[in-house]
Formats: sequence, C-alpha cells, structure tokens
Amino acid sequence: MRKAASQFSISARPGSTGVIYVDDSRLRYKQTLDLQINEESMCRNGEKSMKDAPWKPRKVVIVGAGAVGSTFAYTLAQSGLADEIALRDHSHERAMGQVLDLAHGQAFFPSVQIHEAQAADYADAHLIAITAGSKQRPGESRLDLLHRNVKIIHDIIDEIVQQKSSAVVLIVSNPVDILTYAAYKRSGWPRGRILGSGTVLDSARFRYLLSQKCGVDVHNVHAYILGEHGDSEFAAWSMTNMAGLPIEQFCSLCSECDNPQAARDKVVDEVRNSAYHIIDYKGATWFGVGLALTRIAAAILRNQHGVLTVSSVLEGEFGLSGVSLGVPCIVSQNGVERVLQVTLPADEQSALAKSAAILKKTIEQLESTS
Repeated sequence: MRKAASQFSISARPGSTGVIYVDDSRLRYKQTLDLQINEESMCRNGEKSMKDAPWKPRKVVIVGAGAVGSTFAYTLAQSGLADEIALRDHSHERAMGQVLDLAHGQAFFPSVQIHEAQAADYADAHLIAITAGSKQRPGESRLDLLHRNVKIIHDIIDEIVQQKSSAVVLIVSNPVDILTYAAYKRSGWPRGRILGSGTVLDSARFRYLLSQKCGVDVHNVHAYILGEHGDSEFAAWSMTNMAGLPIEQFCSLCSECDNPQAARDKVVDEVRNSAYHIIDYKGATWFGVGLALTRIAAAILRNQHGVLTVSSVLEGEFGLSGVSLGVPCIVSQNGVERVLQVTLPADEQSALAKSAAILKKTIEQLESTS
C-alpha cells in the first residue's frame, strides 16, 4: 500500500555501488544517482517552480466569427496549439452557432475548450486575432468604408486595453496594413505587440507557385512577398532559394524556362491576383488565410522565433517609418521580436518604398478626414 507523502520521513545515504538508498520507516527502494531529492536540486531543475506556479492555459480570442474567423478557429483547434479558443462576434447567434459546430467535433481533434467570448476574456488571453470588418455598401466610397472599419478596430482595441490585456494582437481584417497601423496608434502599446497577417499568405502562395513551376517540394522553397498586402506587393527574388540554392543558381541548373524573366513575372502576377481569382470563383477566401493565421499563432503560442512576413510598424527600418507593411520579422511570444532589416537590391528597396508611400498616403487621408 502506498504511504501518504506527508507521512514519510525520508533520509538519503550513498551506497558503495554508486546507488542512493532512500529510506523511510516502512519502505526501501533504489534510485539512481541522477534522481535529485533535495529542494535545491528541485529548484535547479525547475520542478519546484512548475509545481508552485499556477498553470495558465494558452488562450486565443478570435474577434469576428465569419468565414475567416471560424476557419481560423477550426484549423487552430485541429493543430493542438491552444488550450482555449473563445469566439466573439457582434451577433451572439452566429458566435454560438460556430462554437457549437466546432465543439461537436471535439472527439476528432486534441482537447481544447471552445466557447463564446466576452470582453473579460481579453484579460488573460495570449493571442487576440481580429477578423471583424464591414463590407462595402452600395455607392459607398473606399475611404468611407475604411473609416467604418477603422472605427470597428478602434472599438475592439479600446475594449482590449480596458481589460488590461497582456496579449499579442493580430490584425487580419483588410486593408490589413492600414488597420494594423490604426490599431497600434490607438492602443498606445509597444509596436511589437500589434502585428498584422501581412504577406504571410502571399508568401505561401508564392512558394506554392514556385514549387509547381520548378518541380520542387514546397517545403524546400524559401521565398517572400514583401510590402502591402495588396496590389503594390512584390517578390523579394534576392531572398528566394530552392533548398539553399539561390534562385539564380537554381535557374541556371534547371534551364526549363525559355524566358526565365517572363516566367518570374507570370508567377508574381499570379500571386498578386490570387485572391481576385478565388473571389471570382467562390466569393471569398478563407482556407488559405486560416492556415496562415495558424502558422502565425504557432510562432506566438510556442515562442518559436519564426521568421514571417507579418505586417509590422516600422521605425526607421529600411529607411521607412510611420507605416505598417509586410517585412521579414522574428515572431515570438512577445509578438514582433525584431524586424529583420535585410539588405535589398536597389530595385526591391525601391519597390518597398513605393508600397510604403501608397499606404502612407491612405493613412494621411484617414487622418485628415477623421
């Protein structure tokens, strides 16, 4: 019969054979030397701190339970990254419908708590993803729509700040770069804690198309789309490689394309217009972005220090400031840990500056009409 730990009177004595004997009045058993039984070694091994510290579940709040928000919740639940997923929406019925639909599949994915979120859920969240936004009304200008979406973001950020949340906030709503910057300005937080999904999905599309064109598994293709998540984005060919081979070297060995430059231009054009094609086919995109968000969530929830082209507020990097756009960043539990200021060739630096200028012009229009 096992004796209660509180009744044990334990003493340790070294044996001549290099074995520690642990004695109490009733039991005798052997333990190897690598078992540490004193409090000092417990602290050194982290056992005491783990025992004494309260366990905190990895909690994700998703604001907006539409197609993108619910698909993110679905892919996140299957990933096993989160211990708790809370969905918040202006429509209680829609939020509850998504929660129940997901919860009924719990037998088929790792254990996770799924429930409707309230404002109080922001307080102890690790990650808050904002997918909420408004669609354009008939006759409404793009700027008027933007003002309405900025107000939605401001209202959500105000709630998060009021709850004294220490979460990382991930902006997904479009135009993501503008709304990321608006959220950062509204929050008053350090810039690293507010990031946008940026060109993470665009970069994934780029890698997929290159893998198809070059006949190389997508996991061995490393390539990035930088700048605005939109029409002014561009391919960073200088950072593109196939299994460690720079793209120029790979192309010289491959020799499959009659006109390599034309082939490159076609791939970039496909990346840039991918969303338009999908929208033409089925009305909206949600699978790809849901998976991209899960990748970003993994970097944050697991403190991976992954390199991702999230939308980050710049303060002098690449010679730019007062704008948020997709650039290579190290992403960890703190959000954007560091912007990787890689050296770009002149044409790519110019493309990045042009993309930033387009975004800054929109920001200035917003500020002048607010």
